[in-house]
Amino acid sequence: MRARLGDDIDDFCVKCKRVMNHAVVSLVNDEPAKVRCRTCHSDHDYRHEQPPPPKVDPRKAALFNQVLENVTGGVPGTEGPAEDKVTAAEEETA
Repeated sequence: MRARLGDDIDDFCVKCKRVMNHAVVSLVNDEPAKVRCRTCHSDHDYRHEQPPPPKVDPRKAALFNQVLENVTGGVPGTEGPAEDKVTAAEEETA
């Protein structure tokens, strides 16, 4: 069924942070392009009910890796529990 201006459709609202009831505000090639949330009245691009990807802050990741390095005394990812299990298993068979 073709969408028309003012039709009700469900979409992910970036302000409400959930799938809400929206009204079609603009169309491109008979597909909704912009929608308006009927709860908070914010306009945004039609997202096909998909939430936006999470924002990754490289500064937070760098700080986390620095703290992890200070706590473990090494570079994260080089020493892990898998290596400990292998060495323990090798000692049992020897």
